[in-house]
Amino acid sequence: MSPARSSVEQQAVEARRAAAELRIAPDELRRAALLAIAASIRARSSRILEANARDLDALAGRSAAFRDRLTLTAPRVAALARAVEEIAGLPDPVGRVLDVRTRPNGMEVRRVRVPIGVIAMVYESRPNVTVDAAGLCLRAGNAVLLRGGAESVHSDQALLEAIHEGLRTAGLPPAAATLLARRDYDAIRELVGLRGLVDLVIPRGGEALIALVSEHARVPVLKHERGVTHVFVDRAADPEMAIRIVVNAKTNRPSTCNALETALVDAPIAPRLLPPLVAALRAAGVEVRGCPVTRRLAADVAPATDDDWSAEYLDLILSVRVVDGLDEAIAHIRAYSTALADAIVTEDAARAERFVREVDSAAVLVNASTRLVDGGEFGLGAEVGISTSRLHARGPMGPDDLTTTKWIVWGSGQLRA
Repeated sequence: MSPARSSVEQQAVEARRAAAELRIAPDELRRAALLAIAASIRARSSRILEANARDLDALAGRSAAFRDRLTLTAPRVAALARAVEEIAGLPDPVGRVLDVRTRPNGMEVRRVRVPIGVIAMVYESRPNVTVDAAGLCLRAGNAVLLRGGAESVHSDQALLEAIHEGLRTAGLPPAAATLLARRDYDAIRELVGLRGLVDLVIPRGGEALIALVSEHARVPVLKHERGVTHVFVDRAADPEMAIRIVVNAKTNRPSTCNALETALVDAPIAPRLLPPLVAALRAAGVEVRGCPVTRRLAADVAPATDDDWSAEYLDLILSVRVVDGLDEAIAHIRAYSTALADAIVTEDAARAERFVREVDSAAVLVNASTRLVDGGEFGLGAEVGISTSRLHARGPMGPDDLTTTKWIVWGSGQLRA
């Protein structure tokens, strides 16, 4: 008799069965399920908000940034439903032909997109990921195992109930989206070791969580690591545009990984730019920490330490450094960026092209806020994360990034000579 399966393994087995069903489910059925999920989220909005309030009530003493990542509001719930509808409206990636070639022997060779299978999503304090991951995985024909944080247990469960209602309405198995019954770290260790049941793990959270997954995984891992992002204000920048971009990138939602952490200011523009920029940041409630030149040019700036250049604040804190030109800005980014997103503000196309070419981050922006580095903003409907890995997918991950490929050969009796 085989030993009894653990709850984690049993859930993975059920997800594997659901993945086999999703792999052959037609586009119309997966699309119908997504639309039914969106409708269910809207209908259950009050219950979802009540569950989220229970989670928030248990977070006394946690930082404002932490609470913001966990908080759902009526507009945010509505946005989740809209995101699922946008995902449903995206072209079906499954079966898409990427390449067709006919060989001299008459054999036709095709390369097509197919689902990955079972994806494990491991995340913390972000209940929106429950919906985004389920929606994107379903669009790409995958089953997903969701391990949210203990701090979001009620929110995640309420959202999963809406997802399951939508799946049942469309006639798809609820095991296509599963929350792990256990939320301890031992459950994560077991989950990421289930080779043969889990095909890909995507961790999204703090450094400790990502390190845990990376250390114990026996299946491929796509990392969503921390974001130390930069905006370089070039000497050829429009100062008013630069101020708007920096303030938005820092203050729009500072608890996110694509929020700005360091502004680099080209020395020739610094005397004109820094006083109004620091004033605008302070008016928005931002604590500014600066290099000696920044402190000399702008009042009431705290001194920046070496640790500030590598800090992911996730809060209303910004470090500012004056640099001597594009070379020094790029060198600073190479030294401190986590390669998630970096931007330049400039009216000089040649300098912008050089920045884009030499800054090797998952997303590089010209004259735009780093807060725009997001699956929804990029037209993907949502994202399962912003991959900082280099293999398989990089940057905001949408449905295409949740597929792999296979080769299909059509022959008429060809043999290998």
